[in-house]
Amino acid sequence: MKGFVCCFFTTSILVSTTISGFAQKRVADLLLHNVAVIDVKNAKTIAHQSVLISGDSILAIGDLSLEKNYRAKKTIDLSGKFIMPSLWDMHVHFGGDTLVEENKNLLPLYLANGITAVRDCAGDISTDVLKWKKQIKAGTLAGPDIFTSGPKLEGLHSIWPGDLEIDDEAALKSALDSLQKLQVDFIKITDNALKPSLFLESIRQAKKRGWKTSGHAPVSLTLQELSDAGLSTIEHLGYMLRVVSSEEAGIAAQRATGKLDNKQAAVKILETQDTVGAVKKIKLLAANGTAVVPTIFGSYITTYLDKNNHAGDANLKYLGPALKRTYNWRVERAAKDDAAAIAFRHRQFEATASLLPLIHRSGMTILAGTDVGFLNSFNYPGFGLHDELEMMVQYGLSAQTALAASVINGPAFLGLEKKYGAVAKGKSADLLLLNKNPLLDITHTRSIAGLIRRGVYMGRAELDQLLVVAAQQVSDAEQKEQLK
Repeated sequence: MKGFVCCFFTTSILVSTTISGFAQKRVADLLLHNVAVIDVKNAKTIAHQSVLISGDSILAIGDLSLEKNYRAKKTIDLSGKFIMPSLWDMHVHFGGDTLVEENKNLLPLYLANGITAVRDCAGDISTDVLKWKKQIKAGTLAGPDIFTSGPKLEGLHSIWPGDLEIDDEAALKSALDSLQKLQVDFIKITDNALKPSLFLESIRQAKKRGWKTSGHAPVSLTLQELSDAGLSTIEHLGYMLRVVSSEEAGIAAQRATGKLDNKQAAVKILETQDTVGAVKKIKLLAANGTAVVPTIFGSYITTYLDKNNHAGDANLKYLGPALKRTYNWRVERAAKDDAAAIAFRHRQFEATASLLPLIHRSGMTILAGTDVGFLNSFNYPGFGLHDELEMMVQYGLSAQTALAASVINGPAFLGLEKKYGAVAKGKSADLLLLNKNPLLDITHTRSIAGLIRRGVYMGRAELDQLLVVAAQQVSDAEQKEQLK
């Protein structure tokens, strides 16, 4: 009897231990097995990792032994693959008040290219964009998360459609009140018709309300004046070229009084380049927290239209016929340039693009954005960010710096660095799977093997299907036009 009791007792312990051990295994929705993790911040790659995902967040990450402590509802073997945070495009446009559907059809192109967040920098269909933003957040519409400025601030009789036109501080207050009701994510301000003093006041008042501000940079104001007022981002690298001019303040004063027009100011800026003095000025901008969004690939396209008219671009098949027609104005404008004007725009672009390493070394934050969308010729939604990253590297940045400009600096600009920017426990499960390592060659961001979108795996075949549908939608629209 004693032997029986002892045996029973021992067996009970074994059963209890087995059940307890099984119960201690945590459950994950998705296990990504044997993947190389790209640490963008530190420019490192960590091989043979397991990434466990629960819901829309990373539950755990570690070497393969980690898997002993978890069981997953779904496992994907990623041997030979790389994983990094998904991409962010920090300057896009949706617009054309009769082109709403064609704009909406662009949204899956971002996902197909590994982009899960975009910053919409104004247009004339803000109501629709805000609706898409809510639908995407709710999971009822496929597309990247949208952060939008809504309509931008401008002066009276602006050339841009959909602007909130203001001419005094009372109108400014009303405009900001309306943007507050729309619950926009930041404020966009441009310089086509807005008075310099009101431009500065717009920055100050928006900042007081807790918004970050984004804008063009009027030639009649120095970059330091704009930065001191609180401008968060300078959109387009071309506006930074004046920081290298030894006569920036004088040129601004002459432009403000009408003694120089924009073309004359541009010539004088190029003639007075001083890179030594520029470093000090850029450091002051950086100290204020002002960042820059270069959008250099879009500038490159229009600069060199004399070399490539883009008529044979494969990605034209993804753009609706009416959106394609919005490209014509930049093409027609460039076609009017004579040989001297073409040479000048080439020179101006090269001088501008060469600023990138200087800006980076001086400590100014760079955000990766494209300017893709309506009006901006041959700069294709989704695809354009890969072009932008490649051009940033071509003009002197490291692959790591270019990647960080998208996946780290992008979320940080919007105050979301705790949730995004790394493949780490607790971070968002918006993740890009690649066949090749982009730290070694930035073109490898195009080698997309799949995408994890809010914890849900999308394989290459599913991403390809998004492209097939987008192309078919364009084909259908073109056929309808032909039948009219």
